[in-house]
Amino acid sequence: MVGVVGKHEGGWPGEAAYCPACGAGLERAVRYGRERGVCPDCGRIDFRAPQLAAAVLLRDEAGRVLLVERGPESTRSGRWSIPAGYVDYGEDVHEAAARELLEETGLVATIGPPVFVATNFHDPAKVSVCIWFAGTATAGEVVAGSDASDIGWFALEDLPELAFETDTALIEQLRTGKPVM
Repeated sequence: MVGVVGKHEGGWPGEAAYCPACGAGLERAVRYGRERGVCPDCGRIDFRAPQLAAAVLLRDEAGRVLLVERGPESTRSGRWSIPAGYVDYGEDVHEAAARELLEETGLVATIGPPVFVATNFHDPAKVSVCIWFAGTATAGEVVAGSDASDIGWFALEDLPELAFETDTALIEQLRTGKPVM
């Protein structure tokens, strides 16, 4: 499944006010069919790009999914999510998925194919595109990482409150038996 889950309309918080090339104040103008920041001095157009994130979907023999409870300093603290995080500049997206899983759960995994891709609009200042990969745990011990309060395996019919509608959309596909990607 590739798509948009929710959509943000209007201006985006945190847009650049100054040109990164020459420092002049940006003006708003329609370019390429969309309103963007445009530099009146050098003509540079501010193409704001979303951040890339990677997630790992782990399932056990019973079909349960591994979720992490988001820690007190995380967005949507106390809610649960599929282990995920941002891809660092220069980092391979598969390596980022494995790193985030290890950081949040203590598990080492083989990263398989993508199973879901969606745009996350839950934080308008940091819109992201996330790729969820299938994973198979190969080593490690389940332990909540520094940004997680708890970890648990959950049946698709008995989930805690999820933090993100994109995780909810993926879980719904799993529940209905629709193919993921």
